[in-house]
Amino acid sequence: MSDKKLTILAIGGHVGDAELTAGGVLASHSLKGDRIVTLALTPGERGVPAGQDMGEYKAQKIREAHAFAEMLGGEAIVFDDNADGELPDDQDIRFRVADVIRRVKADVLITHWKNSMHKDHMTTHRIVNDARFFAGLASFQRELPAYFASKLYYAENWEDAVDYRPYVYVDFDQEAFDLWVRAVSQHWFVTGSKSFPYLEYYKHLARVRGIEARKQYAETFMIPEETMRLRQTSLWF
Repeated sequence: MSDKKLTILAIGGHVGDAELTAGGVLASHSLKGDRIVTLALTPGERGVPAGQDMGEYKAQKIREAHAFAEMLGGEAIVFDDNADGELPDDQDIRFRVADVIRRVKADVLITHWKNSMHKDHMTTHRIVNDARFFAGLASFQRELPAYFASKLYYAENWEDAVDYRPYVYVDFDQEAFDLWVRAVSQHWFVTGSKSFPYLEYYKHLARVRGIEARKQYAETFMIPEETMRLRQTSLWF
């Protein structure tokens, strides 16, 4: 295995999406010395608690994004000019995401699966796929030189369940699990939401996927369909 330190860029439609769905793997890679960057294409402010000002909650969400990333020794980026539920599906935001990929030199991208009950998640999926193409294209001239993210994964999310099936299992240990739980608990909606028990669900899901993988904990991912090939030189492996 290569000793190269990876940069993993996890991109969600809202603050908290990537942190919940891929946070255990992000924590594990952080503990191994890899660089973790999160990018939220909107703050996710429309999940505002009853009675709280939405502008105040937006600022809180941004602080929560930075708190999570800092606990993993990483960096958080939030496109706070995009409103939750109104994520634009245009070239400009694709170029902005491509610029982030180039700036951080992302080796691995993690984002949403293509189907979702939330329009921002589906839009994010399309944006990231196209941004990866633009970022890696040398003839696409921007401020920074081209950089191709070699790996692209789609995280398991209860809101993105249609046609999703676990394909890649990435396991992690108790230390990474505990770090992830502490970090993701910085997000109010994870521990305080009355609409869905987010922390309980994802903690149990990590254990279930770990059992399936014959490990302690795991998170699962899909990959682009064109890369779904298992290569081997014999029928015995």
